[in-house]
Amino acid sequence: MNTRMTRAPVSLATDAIGWVWHERAAMAPARRRPLLSRRRRLMPWGLAAAGFGMAALAVGFLVFVYTLARQERSPEGRTDGIVALTGGAQRIGDAIDLLAAGYGRRLLITGVNERTSREEIARLNPTQRQLISCCVDLDYRARNTIGNAIETRRWMRTHHFSTVAVVTSNYHMPRTLIELDHALTDSDRIVPHPVVTDAFDADTWWHSAPAAKLVASEYVKFLVSWVRTRFEADPERSRAAILIGRRKPVKMVAEPLLRGVD
Repeated sequence: MNTRMTRAPVSLATDAIGWVWHERAAMAPARRRPLLSRRRRLMPWGLAAAGFGMAALAVGFLVFVYTLARQERSPEGRTDGIVALTGGAQRIGDAIDLLAAGYGRRLLITGVNERTSREEIARLNPTQRQLISCCVDLDYRARNTIGNAIETRRWMRTHHFSTVAVVTSNYHMPRTLIELDHALTDSDRIVPHPVVTDAFDADTWWHSAPAAKLVASEYVKFLVSWVRTRFEADPERSRAAILIGRRKPVKMVAEPLLRGVD
């Protein structure tokens, strides 16, 4: 009798444990089915959204390339100042020519390499030595396009300018205008002067791998700048320069001005 009484609970316990295990095993697939079916229903929508996004990027890229300037044109009317962004061929030369033609009172060359002196710029433009000596300002602080826009704003405030002609490469102009629009006020007027060279042909860019890589990279940077400026209040507090620095990691967008200087 003792043996039977001790075996009964063990049997019941075993049956109970087995019943619970079988019940959970039977319920587990039933719980997974709604999740799997929901994922399967959402998958076509996800693929459609991804396809629509890729199509929008492709169309945007074509519009971006289509709007690039194909030929150079003189600015419409005169401006208070002229700003040239370094980094491309002919930018500085074109800007000095505009200054000599009277399209602006002063010229700012922003993003100048520390090794480039005023004398070297004058040597490359020997007929404009006097003009370079009196009316050209060199900015060594800007590290990228965001810094160029910040230094342009500082320079315009220093000279009380409200209109400025901007000289940069045609493929770089859209992103430059975004950064300048973000840095300047609504009352400031920007007149673009895109530089067109034989090194980059906007009509046959797909024939050259370097040209295709250049315009694709610039399009991506343009999109990043557009999105960033939608959420960023002041470019001088931007941290994006660390991510888009070209040669070395950038710790600041532009070096701070000395105290007492506006």
